[in-house]
Amino acid sequence: MELEYLRPLFAGDGPWASVYLDATRAEENAEHTVDLRWRSLAERLARAGADPETIAAIGEAVRGYPYRPGRYGLAIFARGGEVALAEPLPAPPATDLAIWEPLPHAMPLVALRGEEIPYVRVLAGHSGGDIEALDAGGAPRRHTVRGADEYPIAKVRGGGWSNPRYQRAAEENWKRNAGDVAAAVADAAAQIGAEVVVVAGDPHEIPLVVGKLPPRWRDRVVTTGQAGGSGRLDEATERAVAEVAAQNMRAAVDRYGSRSHADGLEDVVVRLQRGQVEEVLLVDNPHSTDRLFIGAGDPRLIATDPRTLRESGVEPVEVRADAALLRAVVGTGAGLLLVEPAEIDLAHGIGAILRYGDGHSAA
Repeated sequence: MELEYLRPLFAGDGPWASVYLDATRAEENAEHTVDLRWRSLAERLARAGADPETIAAIGEAVRGYPYRPGRYGLAIFARGGEVALAEPLPAPPATDLAIWEPLPHAMPLVALRGEEIPYVRVLAGHSGGDIEALDAGGAPRRHTVRGADEYPIAKVRGGGWSNPRYQRAAEENWKRNAGDVAAAVADAAAQIGAEVVVVAGDPHEIPLVVGKLPPRWRDRVVTTGQAGGSGRLDEATERAVAEVAAQNMRAAVDRYGSRSHADGLEDVVVRLQRGQVEEVLLVDNPHSTDRLFIGAGDPRLIATDPRTLRESGVEPVEVRADAALLRAVVGTGAGLLLVEPAEIDLAHGIGAILRYGDGHSAA
């Protein structure tokens, strides 16, 4: 799971305001409704001790966020009168939240975004194609490719001595334009490290585009026809992305079983202290009451017992366990995978794949 977008949240000490808000503006009086929701959350932050400047900065971010169609939410994190991160959510949060704590409460954002699989998809036609690329944690990048060969594109109906020549010319132009599209798709896929390439559109053009892709991308192709338009393309993309996410999950579970690993909260915390963790596997439990202790600055200052930090000359701060774990994961360059209990048996719902085992140096 790509977590680089969270780095600004752990670049400085708190306290932090964390806000999750249903920002849907698709209904009548939606602006007024969103404003009322925000006012309620602002009052909660004020009661919790948040400073007026930070509350005002979040209010400006809510009111100034660009309009989006459909139902969606916002996650906003701020401290010291400045917003560090404002992220759209694919769906409104189950309930609006406003929290003022030493660390940002970012785990709901991570869970709502899920594992983002980078993909490229193209709607191809005889004269070119419309390409969309989405990297992990980024906004979609869209552009249109127009093939260099524009005439003739359509095959000529009927007979006549020139008909075969126009037919062949049209087919050759299709092939050359398919090459232009394939080159643009391959370039976009390389830029974002795509795990899925979805090719849709004209049934005659699809195999031409796929056939001209380099083998490394051809192996990641999913194809679908153009019947149903963009809805069909969306469905094909969702299925392909879900399958890759499931494959990644199975691979992580297999790595956990075959590699050096930590099992349980205390063991994982110790390994995070040492910088040994390659990837944390966590059962997300929003209702967990687990707490951990952290020190200022270094993300490896994390402990299950405050005495561990005091003995190192560090003043411990008690925080939510998931917030402390996320800070340590991001700060040490580890990965995170949210898993379901049925997928893997983890003590206390947490385990970690290690970069190296005890007694060995990191590669």
